[in-house]
Amino acid sequence: MIGSAMLLLRTALASPARHPRTAVVIGRLLGLGFVICFGTGVFSHFLQNPLPGMAFPTRPIWLYRLTQGVHVGVGTALIPLLLAKLWTVYPRLFAWPPARTIGGVLERVAIALLVAAAFVELATGLTDTFQWYPQPFRFRETHFALAWAIVGALAIHIGVKLPIITRWWRRSRSVDPAGVLLPVGEGEGDLRPEPRVTGVTGYLQRSIDRAPQPPATVSRRAVLLGTGLASAAVVAVTAGEALPALAPLNVLAPRKLRYGPQGLPVNRTAAEAKVQRVALDPAWRLTVSGPDRSVVLSLDDLRAMTQTDAGLPISCVEGWSTQARWRGVPVRDLADLVGARDREWLVRSFATGSYSSTILQREFAEDSLTLIALELNGAVLHVDHGYPARLISPARPGVLQTKWLMSLEVR
Repeated sequence: MIGSAMLLLRTALASPARHPRTAVVIGRLLGLGFVICFGTGVFSHFLQNPLPGMAFPTRPIWLYRLTQGVHVGVGTALIPLLLAKLWTVYPRLFAWPPARTIGGVLERVAIALLVAAAFVELATGLTDTFQWYPQPFRFRETHFALAWAIVGALAIHIGVKLPIITRWWRRSRSVDPAGVLLPVGEGEGDLRPEPRVTGVTGYLQRSIDRAPQPPATVSRRAVLLGTGLASAAVVAVTAGEALPALAPLNVLAPRKLRYGPQGLPVNRTAAEAKVQRVALDPAWRLTVSGPDRSVVLSLDDLRAMTQTDAGLPISCVEGWSTQARWRGVPVRDLADLVGARDREWLVRSFATGSYSSTILQREFAEDSLTLIALELNGAVLHVDHGYPARLISPARPGVLQTKWLMSLEVR
């Protein structure tokens, strides 16, 4: 009886557009998208948590702006693609029995892992862009772990389905000129003919096979076009927080381009960080500690040093980014004061909690554009942007551009 019910359900869900060719076309876009997100995500992860001996390029200065913008944009586009892929293949969930071999069981487990991990990965990635964390687990660590699970399950899935992917990779003769997929023969969809079924289920199957096929109401092209338009639309209405060309369409992203004090968005205000009193205190000092000596600098001391102007982007993991003009003292000039060139630094903030400090690797510390910034876009730093002094460096995530500085210490 269960087999008969499953057969009737699969038949009711049948559609010419739910075809291996459709699944392969959408699947290869999904696979490419997940690989791109995996690569850019791993890059961002190790920028924030470098392994011993790791070094990163500081040029081009917009490198992180590009990689993280691609990561968030492609991840957003994957949401309609994943839904379309599941729409195409989900009638097969009602196959009975679900698996006939150990290999079939393992395949089903891998698919379940892939789908579940992909849903959680995309959903939590989307909520992260809004800085909303309803889940009971830490976002960044879970996001990173799920990325590896997805890539592993995806590799297994592709390996199992490779014969189908190979057969339906290119346009098939089973597609008529209008783009409607013609009916396929028994077993042609998955290249593995099912064994003959007897009893009530077998009778139902033979009756369905003899029944006239209903006319196609939707073509493969319509499904693919609709999916493509949906992916393009969700990117267009969210990417304006990073791309000036799409700023007029930015209706769903949580931030507007150049909206905020001095034309930059703010993820965490001074009030939220509880640093307003110490940041605005005239007695503020910056301590620079080398291996043998230290100096304590006031804001006037920093302003009296040689200043460098730099046009640098600031790019956050949540997906927003913008270009800005910064003015301040190069970190390597401060290193000269304490005899600590070509060293790694621990940069500390008066704020507490996550990202209250950062490790400034030597390649960034030695870059002439890595500054202790005192001004932003031609004016003194706003307190929400890190007054009296903050770190700004090329090709690094915004969470590592520490605000409200307290000290720099040689590692």
